[in-house]
Amino acid sequence: MTLTIGMITIDTADPHKLAEFWTKALDTEVRHDWGEFLIIGPAVEGGLQLGLQRADDIAPGKNRVHFDAHVPDRAAEVARLVELGATEVAEHTVPGLTWTVLADPDGNQFCVGQPG
Repeated sequence: MTLTIGMITIDTADPHKLAEFWTKALDTEVRHDWGEFLIIGPAVEGGLQLGLQRADDIAPGKNRVHFDAHVPDRAAEVARLVELGATEVAEHTVPGLTWTVLADPDGNQFCVGQPG
């Protein structure tokens, strides 16, 4: 048996409000809506789905799990995501990769990287 990850889920006080950001950011749509739990995407065939679930007790501080996206033009994508409502948190560079840490409108951090 092989374990595969099919979805990443984010806890949020308002799944529908957060879906407004993520559907635009990922250029996809809400595929399933059960009120307190939504499934978005995937944006490409075989890609991961994003779950948004209502939670009353959101853990404070930095999220322990985040996802990394890679794009050919990091600066342009970061600008687009900030325009949609993300906040730039930090930028890092190591040999062969530069990435920007962003936070979605709920403060969930994720990274956008560009090789090079």
